[in-house]
Amino acid sequence: MLSGVAEALLAAVDWRLGVAAAATAVAGIMRGFAGFGTAITLAPVYSVLWGPTVGVPAMLLMEALIGSQLLFGAWQHVNRRVAFPMAFAACAMVPFGAWVLFVADPEILTRVMGGLVLVFGGVLASGWRYRGSRPLPLTMAVGATAGLMKGSTGMSGPPVIVYLLAGTEEAREHRANLILFFAILGLVSLIPPYVGGLFTAEVLVKVALLVPVLLAFVRVGAALFGRVGQASFRVVAYSILVAVGVVALIA
Repeated sequence: MLSGVAEALLAAVDWRLGVAAAATAVAGIMRGFAGFGTAITLAPVYSVLWGPTVGVPAMLLMEALIGSQLLFGAWQHVNRRVAFPMAFAACAMVPFGAWVLFVADPEILTRVMGGLVLVFGGVLASGWRYRGSRPLPLTMAVGATAGLMKGSTGMSGPPVIVYLLAGTEEAREHRANLILFFAILGLVSLIPPYVGGLFTAEVLVKVALLVPVLLAFVRVGAALFGRVGQASFRVVAYSILVAVGVVALIA
């Protein structure tokens, strides 16, 4: 076991680790500031660097580790009638999405991630928002879609973010709902890759090297919340999403 970890550590230290660390810092700032951004930034980047069966499990472990860090400060602002049913439906569908991760062609799956990021970034940048009501069946349908995406690509954010940002609530409630949803789903999403044996020494070494970067920059993003204009932050965040999506499509 120790020799396997040592070999994985030596193999991990290359130019790809530097790229991954830079992407992890950006994702941490986005997550700390807006309540999302980890998976949708890191899943495509890690998958391009190491393949989906390494990149997605590594990202899932890291996201689960940071979920509780933000949850304590956001709990009082959570809309439980929306966040909990959505999270429950998402958790129920994660195993079905995980099946796709196990059987899909890695190259095709990476390009699907890139396409999803581009579409999502385009929707947010356009200013379009869902303006309808939030009945329970629709809330759970959105959650189920997010769960399928989480299990297969590691990215549950797009449908949930578009749906939750539709309301007129304050930014802190949107952020709190997203933090709770991702914290619950992040823990459940660890089960399929664990059962499937994807948490290898290679994955664990990469997580150990990159988690300190993520934790540090999540705190930076959280400190910036309320101090940096949201319009300026959105411009930067959307640009990053477009860049990530393009790289995943053409790499």
